[in-house]
Amino acid sequence: MRKYSQDCPIARTLDLIGDRWTILILRDMFMGFARFSEFRERSSIPPKVLSARLKMLMENGLIEREVYSEHPLRAGYRPTERGRTLLPILLAIGKWGLDNEFEGQHELREAVAEVIYEHIPESREALEESGYVVRSA
Repeated sequence: MRKYSQDCPIARTLDLIGDRWTILILRDMFMGFARFSEFRERSSIPPKVLSARLKMLMENGLIEREVYSEHPLRAGYRPTERGRTLLPILLAIGKWGLDNEFEGQHELREAVAEVIYEHIPESREALEESGYVVRSA
């Protein structure tokens, strides 16, 4: 993965999460997915790339691995406390995408917003306020 290697906080953050796949892996973790196979199914990420990104995220303290089966060896991944601090950033990127990248695709935007709403409770207030998801009181 290519690094910016700058003394800029944005560049340093992008050094960790700015490649093509890492932010999508984090998105999926925040949506409740945890297994290697789930990440592969959701984003079609090549296995070697996924392994490398998961290892990098663990080495940087953004995710942790939890073994749930010894034979055969199976593990799940979840954000650490440090990794969870990225959630507001991902939510802001997602909100920007809903606001700007679904022009003329109202039904698709609503469907995508609904999936986010269902999987990421922290998104609900913003999605309701923006009108992308309407819940009757």
